[in-house]
Amino acid sequence: MKDNIEIIRDFYAALAAEQAPRALALMADDIEWTTMWQYKAEGRGPQKVAEGVLMPMMKEWREVAFVPTEFIAQGAAVVSLGVFNGVHGATGKSAEARYAHVWTVVDGRIASFRQYIDTLAVAEACA
Repeated sequence: MKDNIEIIRDFYAALAAEQAPRALALMADDIEWTTMWQYKAEGRGPQKVAEGVLMPMMKEWREVAFVPTEFIAQGAAVVSLGVFNGVHGATGKSAEARYAHVWTVVDGRIASFRQYIDTLAVAEACA
């Protein structure tokens, strides 16, 4: 069985490969997804994450990458530190925003996600 860090690495790899179904399959059926920017999962579950977060983000941004640089794990919790890179579709401006993602993995599936990101860097690319 994969350890919790490997599961989170698999999630980032699925996003990088533009394989949303693979990323969604790593989530628990009742995943709770919390973000600091305009994309919100209205309710719980992978479909809510896809509809409220992943699809709108991919529609608005190009060349999106979440690049984890460090992982810290204890028990069910995994913290990934890294950098979000993307080009805003409407403005053509690039964003480089540092983030901390806090994951909870239970029984080999992602049960919750909390995002902390440099919202100013993202906002400046949108304006």
